[in-house]
Amino acid sequence: MKLSPPKQATFWISVILGLLGLLGNIGIVGALAAYAFWLVFLGFALLALSLMIKGL
Repeated sequence: MKLSPPKQATFWISVILGLLGLLGNIGIVGALAAYAFWLVFLGFALLALSLMIKGL
């Protein structure tokens, strides 16, 4: 399997999702506390998919 680098927009979206999940987990953004795990998971999954699918 060949891996390709993600597009810059996809990379930053995954980083933002991960940061929002982290901020929700530590309590800075209380409204996101219930979704913290899923935000981090979605950020990681998006980043992993973008490595496997060319052009994402």
